Amino acid sequence: MIPVGLSTASVWPLRARSGFELAAALGFDGVEVMVWADPESQDVAALRRHSASTGMPVLAVHSPCLLITQRVWSPDPVVRLRRSVEAAVELEAPTVVVHPPFRWQRRYGEAFAGLVAELEASSGVRIAVENMFPVRTPRGREVSAFRPSVDPTDVGHAHYTLDLSHTATAGMDALALAKRMGERLTHVHMGDGTGVAKDEHLLPGRGTQPCAELLEGLGEHGFGDRGGQVVLEVNTRSARTEEQRAKMLSEALLFTRLHLG
Repeated sequence: MIPVGLSTASVWPLRARSGFELAAALGFDGVEVMVWADPESQDVAALRRHSASTGMPVLAVHSPCLLITQRVWSPDPVVRLRRSVEAAVELEAPTVVVHPPFRWQRRYGEAFAGLVAELEASSGVRIAVENMFPVRTPRGREVSAFRPSVDPTDVGHAHYTLDLSHTATAGMDALALAKRMGERLTHVHMGDGTGVAKDEHLLPGRGTQPCAELLEGLGEHGFGDRGGQVVLEVNTRSARTEEQRAKMLSEALLFTRLHLG
């Protein structure tokens, strides 16, 4: 069976604890921890307590590599990635999700592929490099902030994360990208988007991405046998009440499980 987890980013602005509690209440298989400004997300001991109290295993740790998290744990991206792997080991999470380096992180970018391979070999944790998207200027020009590109298959890594909100924003063919990733695809961020110039993270089925087709294909091509995971990373900020947020996440979970079969 392919596990379906809930990203703690999906309950923002609530704290990580709420992500664990909602995941347990709604019947998810586990949690992906987004490490960011929320102090709970940075506290491995607190995360371990939340996991134990809710019965929700940590499926993945998302390394702090957003623009707003450039000083979480350390201003050095190498230290942040190492800390992420250490946290995953402590939490018994099999996967770390990381973005490609930013263009201005020249030294980190040059060492990135080797660092990822080294940390995977020494820890046994899969480091799944995620596809990203370019920034569109007011004049319609696309500029990539990532080195060497928004597509991690341009470099080649042992493990990949495929994010469908990012493929929408980038105007990429999600199914073609999944095919290029092949058996190295081990982690999916399930969400959706309409192709506008922002990262929407809509509920699956509410945008233009081939969410159902991708999920059905995972079940047919041994994704689960390789230890693959699907994590819902969606935007619920429009929810005015906890009941509304729970309803949105329940809908997304039902969609995902239905198409995984």
